[in-house]
Amino acid sequence: MQESLALAGSGAIATGLATAAAAAHGEVVLWARSEASAARARAAVDKLAGRMEDIDAGKVRIVRELQELAGASVIVEAISEDLDAKASLLASLGQLAGPDTLLCSTTSSLSVSALAIASGIPERFVGLHVFNPVPRMALVELAYAEEATAETRARAHDLCLALGKTPVQVPDSAGFVVNRLLFPFLFSAVDLMEASGLEPEAIDTCMKLGAGHPMGPLALLDYVGLDVAVAIGEAIGADVPDRIRDLVAGGALGKKSKRGFYPYD
Repeated sequence: MQESLALAGSGAIATGLATAAAAAHGEVVLWARSEASAARARAAVDKLAGRMEDIDAGKVRIVRELQELAGASVIVEAISEDLDAKASLLASLGQLAGPDTLLCSTTSSLSVSALAIASGIPERFVGLHVFNPVPRMALVELAYAEEATAETRARAHDLCLALGKTPVQVPDSAGFVVNRLLFPFLFSAVDLMEASGLEPEAIDTCMKLGAGHPMGPLALLDYVGLDVAVAIGEAIGADVPDRIRDLVAGGALGKKSKRGFYPYD
């Protein structure tokens, strides 16, 4: 991997991308906002690396000072899907980035152009939408602001290849391609469950065995996170079912909170 990678964030996407980059034989720096989030990130990276062959989890260096990301040739923002939070962090990252540094966001539904402007370096900004679990999912959706240079686009494409991913350039529109098509389908499964009285297992079994899906739609919503699903649904203008909003209001966010459409141990 010719590029050196740094990540700002400590959740599933950040730790998954850090582990995937470590697998490409490069040291990765990952910034966590607090001691608690740093500890969770360390545990997540160690767990992911333990499932893969020949991965040295020690190649992922976790830091607490944002300034320690400054030496990387590619800095990736990977925090929660909140426009204000991302814009604020990207503005800080844009100030510490070097003159040739690419600045990326893993946004799954927000305007890349808006984030690029917030970063202060739209010509070197990349929407780098990876999919969870990052070490296993091959696709990366690449989206750009109009100001992005040809060099920025080429470097982002080559970075994806170096990480063993398949890059596809997509329009800077809400939800890009995958989420724009996927989430209305997932929400329709919730609507069908409510209208029919079927249990989640019944709907998921039908879609796995009848449509060949590796995971049923309700289990997938739990895996993504119901709060994330609400944010994506609102961003793409989809009708978010009341059942999902009610679960989120009650703290049932899916697998990460141990309960959603399913209970988790």
